[in-house]
Amino acid sequence: MTKIYKPTIVLDFDGVIHSYDSGWKGAENVTDLPVPGALSYISLILGEFEVAIFSSRSCQPGGLKAMQEWLLHHMKLEFGPIRAKLIYDQIKWPLEKPPAKVTIDDRAICFTGEWPPIHILKTFEPWNKKKVNIPSSS
Repeated sequence: MTKIYKPTIVLDFDGVIHSYDSGWKGAENVTDLPVPGALSYISLILGEFEVAIFSSRSCQPGGLKAMQEWLLHHMKLEFGPIRAKLIYDQIKWPLEKPPAKVTIDDRAICFTGEWPPIHILKTFEPWNKKKVNIPSSS
């Protein structure tokens, strides 16, 4: 049987799949809910990509197991145990960041060929930490 080539997509864990609202509590502590839509998105892209989840937790003691258990638990809640296991079993868990067609990470700046100014680097905030300016109703 010929395996169909699918490009790899690397997904960061905290702030991309796991909402990370509580911040860092140690590699073994994954305490928050999924980012809305994350689990459905993983299910969707598995048809077109090899999905690899890689995080700074990946190589820390207990981190990989904590991420795996958390993801499977939340997938079971979202999809039911059978579908969750089918989806989960397709996901790769590398210990080093693999070469990828694309990476989705909440703490990255897309390089466009031009180096970002230092003030952009110093003021960078991930999507879920940005201060939202709500216009006044005057």
